[in-house]
Amino acid sequence: MEELNYDVNPRISNQKDEVISFKCELQENLQKAMKKFVEEHPNWDQYRIIQAAIAGFLMQKGFQNRDLTRLYLGNMFSMNFED
Repeated sequence: MEELNYDVNPRISNQKDEVISFKCELQENLQKAMKKFVEEHPNWDQYRIIQAAIAGFLMQKGFQNRDLTRLYLGNMFSMNFED
């Protein structure tokens, strides 16, 4: 299985934010779908997809946090919020 390996989008990452790296296994069909999506949408990368998915999940489950909302919106709409 070919791994996606892209640089973090500097517009999404805030220099003040701490970035924590983690390793996880994905089912092959999920990895293939993510790879195809990234190939068809060059403004997205694997990191942006994962961040948007986790932030969206937490928001749907009722977690309320201004920074989380900014991260979610920033990933979904390529916005860069300045404090």
